[in-house]
Amino acid sequence: MSDMRQMIEAAYNGDIDIEEAASAVSAAIELLDKGEIRVAEPIAGRDGNSPEDWQVNDWVRESILLYFRLAGLETWDVGPLEFHDKIPSKKGLAEAGVRVVPPGTVRYGAFCGSGVVVMPGFVNIGSRVGAGTMVDTWATVGSCAQIGSNVHLSGGVGIGGVLEPPNARPVIVGDGAFIGSRCIVTEGALIGAGAILGANTTLTASIPIIDVTGDEPVEYRNYVPPRSVVVPGTRPRDFSSGTVQLACAYIIGRRSEDTDSKLSLNDALRTHGIAV
Repeated sequence: MSDMRQMIEAAYNGDIDIEEAASAVSAAIELLDKGEIRVAEPIAGRDGNSPEDWQVNDWVRESILLYFRLAGLETWDVGPLEFHDKIPSKKGLAEAGVRVVPPGTVRYGAFCGSGVVVMPGFVNIGSRVGAGTMVDTWATVGSCAQIGSNVHLSGGVGIGGVLEPPNARPVIVGDGAFIGSRCIVTEGALIGAGAILGANTTLTASIPIIDVTGDEPVEYRNYVPPRSVVVPGTRPRDFSSGTVQLACAYIIGRRSEDTDSKLSLNDALRTHGIAV
């Protein structure tokens, strides 16, 4: 592994010709596809529920960028459909216990755990989707995003991808989270385990996430604490020409720690009237 990493880093930095690292790059993408390496992972001994718990493996993302440069365009015929791209679709779905509904697509170099269901959505290279997760219709999992186990990405959810710079944190969604319809999560946002995002919630690096459940509001950026119930909203901001309402998100409650996650989810949706 260390030799592979050294070759990839040397090629990415221009210290050796990219062709010299071709075998190392191919091996890294194969390991990504199998889930044996990751673009980002929790630091040993931490639960992954806060931004400080994660480390980004720069060299793994560098291998993806080199792979794009090395790969040539190919044409694939799939029944009556034709595709022309550099990266083929993922193989061995049945053996892995992964269900992909036409015309859903999982790209080679993305890992999906057993029990993952991909409706007509898209899972990009470098991403990781944990066991039992649902990627619902027209939901997209961007490059290098890290999606936990037993997550539900509802219809039309957009999970942003990131390839450059290589040290940038990808979007991370914790185990058991529920992301409502048409939510957008980008720019390295971290959604804690068991959190619920109501429909149409947008989270970016510039959108404040305000916890209004206590005596005083608490503001977060790019981070939703575990089991938080989040809805889209606005807050006023004064400009020289007047006051306008800018987008934000509000944490309005907490999902219970009920051992039955379905009961906990249903209870939270009913209690807080969340549209999903």
